[in-house]
Amino acid sequence: MDKLVLYNNSIVNNLLNTRSGETKFGEHVQFLTSVSNIYDSLISLDVSYVIFGLPEAVGVFANHGKSGTSTTWDATIKILLNTQNNSFNDAHKVLLLGHLDFTEEQEQLSKLKQDHPKHINKARKIVAEIDKHVVDLVSTIVSAGKIPIAIGGGHNNAYGMIKGTSLALKHPINSINFDAHTDFRALEGRHSGNGFSYAYAEKFLKRYFAFGLHENYTSADIFKHFNDNKHLNYNTYEAIAVRQDLKFKKELKRAEKHLNNTTFGIEIDCDAIINTPSSAQTSSGFSAEKARQFLHYFAALEQASYLHICEAIAKKKNAHQVGKLISYLITDFIRSNSKIHDKA
Repeated sequence: MDKLVLYNNSIVNNLLNTRSGETKFGEHVQFLTSVSNIYDSLISLDVSYVIFGLPEAVGVFANHGKSGTSTTWDATIKILLNTQNNSFNDAHKVLLLGHLDFTEEQEQLSKLKQDHPKHINKARKIVAEIDKHVVDLVSTIVSAGKIPIAIGGGHNNAYGMIKGTSLALKHPINSINFDAHTDFRALEGRHSGNGFSYAYAEKFLKRYFAFGLHENYTSADIFKHFNDNKHLNYNTYEAIAVRQDLKFKKELKRAEKHLNNTTFGIEIDCDAIINTPSSAQTSSGFSAEKARQFLHYFAALEQASYLHICEAIAKKKNAHQVGKLISYLITDFIRSNSKIHDKA
């Protein structure tokens, strides 16, 4: 846990904009006081959700993508903490953990060039090191009976989310991915385009559903691989939203059936949401409303074990927009998922 930077009241108070007559989300979240014995500390806390950041862009760079995903965590936390705390958003079951500090890795990245094959290989080795830290943290959180909510970075971190959860539960898990791409590319060294294929090859991932693939950006080989494997399934954005061969709500149910009533993680790639600044921003994709409906549906299932939101890029001119969108998604997840735990 040497990479973990904890948040505390002092840090949060500097981010809060309090107003008379209002109570903000950040005024009610809980914190850890020490990075030692995190498992024991989590066990003793009466929280259900652990929010943390993954501020890195190495995985996207290593996949020849547009870097910038390291900025998303800071942009999101400023908005989330200032969300209203009310009967719809109750933060008392939330632990704001902090973030994994990848400053050193980002510094190494700044010296690399994407058009240099040796530099790409170097970046992929760095991603493999990042994986270890994500796996360690996620495994600790899930072992303590809590639900991780990870924000920022590239989709390379799906591997760490899946493996960490699988190791904690001692069995493979499933995944539902709201995404324009499968991220199931070749095992050619770790990057943001093969987190799921690595997790599947290493048997941490059992069943996988890619929801809303873009037909223009999914290869024939990938489609064939998915069509030939009963554990892999998908639908396309065009089939749902353009041709309307498929109905959105029916596809939610079909994807749920594929998950086979067993433990799964929820992945949201911001590339799939129209006009959202991201590593592969799209001018044609699902609306934020559809993304929120998707998340509400799967968060409300008892087997949901984590939420991972990635690939967004928050620059100065759009940081508020990005942070607000992701804050909506976080609160949607907690709101829908907490109903299950409240009943239990």
